[in-house]
Amino acid sequence: MRLTPTERDRLLIFTAAELARARRLRGLLLNVPEATALIADTVCEAARDGVRLAEAIERARCVLGPQDVLPGVPDLVTEVNVEAVFADGTRLAVVPDPFGGGSLGEAAPGAVISGTDTAYLPQPVHTLTVRNTATVPVSVTSHFHFFEANPRLDFDRPTAYGMRLAVPAGSSVRFDPGAVIEVGLVPIGGARVAIGFAGLVDGPLDAPGAKQQALRRAAACGYLGALTDELEGER
Repeated sequence: MRLTPTERDRLLIFTAAELARARRLRGLLLNVPEATALIADTVCEAARDGVRLAEAIERARCVLGPQDVLPGVPDLVTEVNVEAVFADGTRLAVVPDPFGGGSLGEAAPGAVISGTDTAYLPQPVHTLTVRNTATVPVSVTSHFHFFEANPRLDFDRPTAYGMRLAVPAGSSVRFDPGAVIEVGLVPIGGARVAIGFAGLVDGPLDAPGAKQQALRRAAACGYLGALTDELEGER
C-alpha cells in the first residue's frame, strides 16, 4: 500500500490519538503530544463525518478539559492547528483554547461548559426545546448562529434565526445523543452579519429575504426544524 505524505501524517495522528485514548481509559493524565494528537484527531474525524469547520473545531474543544491532562499542559498547548479534509476541500482548522470547552466525559447533558468569566449571563428573549437526534454529542458555542447549528439538532429553526445562546461569552452547551434540553436565546448583536458557520446565511441577517432564503437552504440540506408552512407549500 502506497500512502501520500498527507495520509502518513493522518495515520500518525490517529495512532498517537489511540494511544492517548488507551492511557486516558487507564486513568492517566495526558502529556502534550497525547493531548495534541487527540484534539487533532477529533477535528479530522469530525471532518470525515461531514460536519463543517466550525462544528469540528467545537467538538475538538470539548474533548479534553484541564482535569484530563498533566499540570502545565494547558499553558503549553494554547492552540492546535491541523489540516483536515472537509466536504468542501482541505481546510486548516485552528482550535483555540483547546482545553477551555471542558471534557465531554465530565459535563452533564445540556451543561453550560465555561471557557471564560461567567459573571455576565444574558437574559434570554426566546426559550426553545432542542432534541439531539444524532448518535454523537453536539456542542454549540455562545456566539454560534444557533439557527445554523448541527442539522441533527431538532428545534424551531425559524425562531432561532438571528439568535445565539443566552450563555456567557466563550462558554458552550452540550447536547448528548437523544437528550431533550431547553435553551435560552438572545439576538446576535453588533452589525448582525453571519459569515461562515454552516453557510446558510453568509451575509447580513436582516437583509430583505435573507431569512426565507436561509430557511430554504436549511430545508434543502435536511436541517431538522427548518420546514415552515410556507416552504411546505412551495414543494
